[in-house]
Amino acid sequence: MTPITPKSGICLLLCCITAIAAVGSIFELTSGQPELGSTTTSIILAVSIPVTAILFWIAVQDTRKANQE
Repeated sequence: MTPITPKSGICLLLCCITAIAAVGSIFELTSGQPELGSTTTSIILAVSIPVTAILFWIAVQDTRKANQE
């Protein structure tokens, strides 16, 4: 198993949180009446999807770098 660096661990933790926010936003928007309103929920969704991907990419790159050293 590949050892994980603290930076990678934090990025993966934040990645999970933002992914949960994206899924929750999708459910809220499809329910018809989002608790935070459609605009706010849509903004959360629009921001959380790319942030999830970026954080995951950073975590993978950091782990690869740590294994090459």
